[in-house]
This record gives sequence, C-alpha cells and structure tokens, in this order.
Amino acid sequence: MKELNISAAVESIPTVTEFVDRELELCDCPIKARMQIDIAIDELFGNIARYAYTPGSGDVTVRVDILDSPPAVEITFIDGGVPYDPLAKEDPDITLNADRREIGGLGIFMVKKTMDGMKYEYRDGKNVLAIKKNL
Repeated sequence: MKELNISAAVESIPTVTEFVDRELELCDCPIKARMQIDIAIDELFGNIARYAYTPGSGDVTVRVDILDSPPAVEITFIDGGVPYDPLAKEDPDITLNADRREIGGLGIFMVKKTMDGMKYEYRDGKNVLAIKKNL
C-alpha cells in the first residue's frame, strides 16, 4: 500500500493523478482502466476539494492498494471534512434531456458505472471512500 497526504485543493488533482498513475504503471495496468481511474480521481478528489471543508481547508489521504487475486487496484480517499456519502444520492435519470435533469450526481454516476466497486463509510470522524478497478 502506498499513501499520499495532500491538501484538499483542486490544484492538487494533477499530483494525486500522477501518484496513482505511478503505482498503476508498476502493475501493468491497461491504458483503458488507467484512463477510467484518472477520470474517477478527477471527479472524486475534485468533489472533496470543493465541498469537504467549505469554507475552511484540510487534507486528504489517498491510498493505493494493488490486489493480487484477482488482479485489481483499490484507491481510497480519506478526509476529515463534512460527513457525506456520495452513494446515498439517487442516480440521475439519464433518459431525460440535460435541461430537464436535476443538477448534480452525474459524475458520481459515471464513476459507479466505470469502476468495479465503490464503497463509503464514515469512520472515526472521517469520510472513507474507496473505488476498486479489476485489472
């Protein structure tokens, strides 16, 4: 397991992506999976940066676990911001035109659809959100 502690700021997204991508390269992660993971990082870390500590600031711990059997990667985001379970919100109705759909939720929906697992828990005063991608 590798871990990165970083400021919960939108400007940190490239650093987080590079950190995760270095680990994915070590396990020969397919390019399609890496691109899906990079999009998920942008969405999830971006949401933490924008909303977890508003109006203040704080840190995020990003963990990368490479799993062997079956081959997979699990990326966990841990923050001490406002408790928020992104999985509790109902998925958007994608059959509606964009102008008729409620704002919000589409990014999390896309992450759920491209990852092989996603879980959330509020533990010890922290949001713990993990995504899993089979390799």
